[in-house]
Amino acid sequence: MADPHGAQAPKSTAETPWSVSKLNTSVKGWIERLGYLWVEGQLTQVKTKPNWSYSYLTLRDTQAEASVELIADTRLLTSMSTPLNDGDHVIIHGKPNFFTQRGSFSMKVTEIRHVGVGELLARIEQLRHRLAAEGLFDPQRKRRLPYLPNKVGLITGRGSAAERDVLSVAQDRWPAVRFEVINTAVQGPRTVPEVIAALERLDADPEVDVIIIARGGGSVEDLLPFSEEALQRAVAAARTPVVSAIGHEPDNPVLDNVADLRAATPTDAAKRVVPSMEEELALVAEARARSAAALRAWVERERQGLANVRSRPALANPMGAISQRQEEVARDVQRMRREITYFVQQQTSVVSALRAQVSALGPSATLARGYSVVQMLPRDGSGPEVVTSIEQSPPGSQLRIRVGDGSITAAAMGVTQAD
Repeated sequence: MADPHGAQAPKSTAETPWSVSKLNTSVKGWIERLGYLWVEGQLTQVKTKPNWSYSYLTLRDTQAEASVELIADTRLLTSMSTPLNDGDHVIIHGKPNFFTQRGSFSMKVTEIRHVGVGELLARIEQLRHRLAAEGLFDPQRKRRLPYLPNKVGLITGRGSAAERDVLSVAQDRWPAVRFEVINTAVQGPRTVPEVIAALERLDADPEVDVIIIARGGGSVEDLLPFSEEALQRAVAAARTPVVSAIGHEPDNPVLDNVADLRAATPTDAAKRVVPSMEEELALVAEARARSAAALRAWVERERQGLANVRSRPALANPMGAISQRQEEVARDVQRMRREITYFVQQQTSVVSALRAQVSALGPSATLARGYSVVQMLPRDGSGPEVVTSIEQSPPGSQLRIRVGDGSITAAAMGVTQAD
């Protein structure tokens, strides 16, 4: 650890601790090595009197909870063309200083410049273009507002007209609507950190479905916090839809571009976030009337269609077609019976004729005319065989002779060759 003059400072230990004066002297040396600096911020406390040699001011960061005390020659302040006031956006030139006796830090100011409105607007436009290039204004990332929010988060000034407008208009439109209101500064250096803290708190609440950041307009200088980059980043990172209701038409803050919805005024925000019960009931009544009319028209169309169907002959006398077909079937059955009877008779005659022919040509008729059939009965028990040759029936063979009215069993006594 080096001392302010570059030499290595003795190490601080439990055995060799530093004194407070040595600590403050070392800190003073480190701080004074920073030299002269330009610093930008917003004045919050300007304490000066013409008879004072020095004036005392506080410079706050516009995007964070940080401040530094300033000491300036009173003649520097009185020589300025525009007097300094709380809330002025300035750039100061000075040297950091640390008072060893009381251990306090401040800056001794050598020059103070007002940041003009034109310059501020130019910076805002530069930020607007940069955030647009990053896609923070992209309509695709805009979240849709819920139709009927469970709870509405409201960030606005305490006792402000914006708070009264939002609450009264919302409750007139939907009496059961619930609000979680967080009051913050809406201008000055405390605005950005307080609004970011409120936004994070509401975004973490699972019951809050939409968040409104509201202020009832104001000058360009008053609305500068709503164009600070830190606030835009916080809104873009929020999971809950955010509505910007700053209400400044000519020079809208950057918040209007980053928020999921821009409302022209706090009243407009309440109307956009909370539906009107009267309008919704009117829509329900209209929908019911249209549904009833459509149902009646459908019933009438179906009734007319049914009447048309019933007027057709087939439905006017549904048994007529059946009776007609029944008569046709009866005639067809009678005709088929006649044809079948004729066919059977015809075939019966054919069969009788064939039977007579078979009888005349069959063996029974031949036997009846005096012929007989000789069969040999084999000794092996097999079936009888018709004898057509003397070789089949040697002497001693057992024979069966079939005649017209029966059969005769005989034995072959001998065989004679035909001449």
